[in-house]
Amino acid sequence: MTTATDALYRTDLGLSGRQGKVRDVYHLPAARAGEAARTLIVASDRISAFDVVLPLPIPGKGRLLTEIATFWLRWIEDRGLSATHLISTDVGDIPDAAFKPGGSTREMLDGRITIGTRCEVIPIEFVVRGYVEGSGWKDYQATGTICGIELPKGLRRCDKLPRAVFTPATKAPQGEHDENVSIEEAGERVGRELMADLRDRSLSIYTAAAAFALERGIIIADTKFEFGFPVDESGRRVSDEAILIDEALTPDSSRFWPADDYEPGRAQASFDKQFVRDYLQELVDDGKWDKTAPGPELPEDVIANTLAKYREAVERLRG
Repeated sequence: MTTATDALYRTDLGLSGRQGKVRDVYHLPAARAGEAARTLIVASDRISAFDVVLPLPIPGKGRLLTEIATFWLRWIEDRGLSATHLISTDVGDIPDAAFKPGGSTREMLDGRITIGTRCEVIPIEFVVRGYVEGSGWKDYQATGTICGIELPKGLRRCDKLPRAVFTPATKAPQGEHDENVSIEEAGERVGRELMADLRDRSLSIYTAAAAFALERGIIIADTKFEFGFPVDESGRRVSDEAILIDEALTPDSSRFWPADDYEPGRAQASFDKQFVRDYLQELVDDGKWDKTAPGPELPEDVIANTLAKYREAVERLRG
């Protein structure tokens, strides 16, 4: 059983890189001359909510997220839905030079790493919605549309849409919120032909993955994808084919609902950090926190329940 002593809050490697909210990202050289450079992504056990990284980790969460993301990336590739950045998840493939005295060890990183193709990120979030919830529900209540897409009248919260809709968003700097944009505006930013291709690819991946997950008792209500162009160490493109990057179809990038508890017209239970959000919202409502850093420490039961939900998602997908 995973304990607090097994938690990984931050990493320390002898590589250049940056720290995100949850994952630490490092640069690796190309495996061979003339190939794209590589990226080492480490999923920590940090957890964020309301754009604030909380002081206590969820022990083992990083390994579970890595397992889910790896499962889906390989699943997507095996079905020919898209090429992805995934190269390896083996800590043995990290160069010895990355490890320094007193820093993170291979044992600490085992099960948490993804070595991927380094890419020039396309500055659009490719969001697909199969159900009306979140910002889509708020938009629908106000306008009868989601991001300008006309929808049937009388939909309830969390109703399944007649067909999945594509609602792109700009990629905002860390700490800021993404902004929904029309597909026309997204096309103006990155190119209409590229936008149309990645829209169709995103819809195909979501539709296939949602059907697969539903057979295993999980509703994927919505999700977001990221794509990029492989680059060398100088940042020059080595391919004009956009590939799927980052995580994919995890509870952190998607809304996962248990199918056996699904009921339109209300908020749904979920396989993500809902326990954390609910607890923090209670603090906000009681005037005990104002959604600014540093965040509050989480009670043991909230940590345990959150981890259990991530673990259940992994077990259901395994079948």
